[in-house]
Amino acid sequence: MSYTYESIGDILRLSEEHRISFSDVILRNELEKYDRNEAEITAEIERRLAIFESSIKDGLTHLDRTQSDMSGGDAARLYDRKPLFMSDIAYKAMTYAIAVNEANAKMFRVVACPTAGSCGVMPGVVQAVAEHYNIDRQGMVKGFLTAAGVGNVVANRACVAGAVGGCQAEIGTAACMAAAAIVEMMEGTPHQVGNAIALCMKNLLGLACDPVAGLVEVPCVKRNGIYAVHAITAAELALAGIESQIPPDDVVEAMNNIGRAMPAALRETSDGGLAVTPTGLAIAEKVRSL
Repeated sequence: MSYTYESIGDILRLSEEHRISFSDVILRNELEKYDRNEAEITAEIERRLAIFESSIKDGLTHLDRTQSDMSGGDAARLYDRKPLFMSDIAYKAMTYAIAVNEANAKMFRVVACPTAGSCGVMPGVVQAVAEHYNIDRQGMVKGFLTAAGVGNVVANRACVAGAVGGCQAEIGTAACMAAAAIVEMMEGTPHQVGNAIALCMKNLLGLACDPVAGLVEVPCVKRNGIYAVHAITAAELALAGIESQIPPDDVVEAMNNIGRAMPAALRETSDGGLAVTPTGLAIAEKVRSL
């Protein structure tokens, strides 16, 4: 029996046919395709989860600014205060996501999920939920497998690079991966995982990629924090039984079409959006003089 999948719909069908979870489909596909056993796959995922955790710590403890002076220290500032409006989980996820992206901007080691510029969303969300609900490593591994399956589908059917599809492809995919991961970690159904993906992606369609000075800092660092909360919102809706009228594969296709229709100026070239505001241009000039 093959567990090959090309779409989210394929994963949901295989889950239903075999009465297994979303993450089990991804695991069985990995076992089919690669010369590794389950213990080896799990060990590799746990290694990456450990990098997630160390990246969060690096971002929280290294308070110096980046060379460009555009980022650094904000995660620690958040960590040292109590939220006024947000739940503890959402606030912690936002803080952790910013921490990882700040670590990325300072060239610490991170796991690209799916890209370096969006690397904070999944670590922040997964770690915050795991800590709050005392989810063990096995549960986190299942979440990681689920996210990996989502990332594979989007990468193969659409795009995950800001240079191709705008930031909707980059941070959008990261948020979808995170939303799917935590639904799985909370033992949601495969159908709920699919709805989390759709609800997450369809509410950030058209997001431009406009990094100031061509660096993955502004608006990227804080965007990771904001979309970590977006991912949690989508997961909350899905786990409440709320469904997307547009299925996940259709949403991914729409994202791809929108991204490729975007002007080049809004696809990581720094020729549009925030990058060409008066302040953005002034920052770029300053960075060039360093």
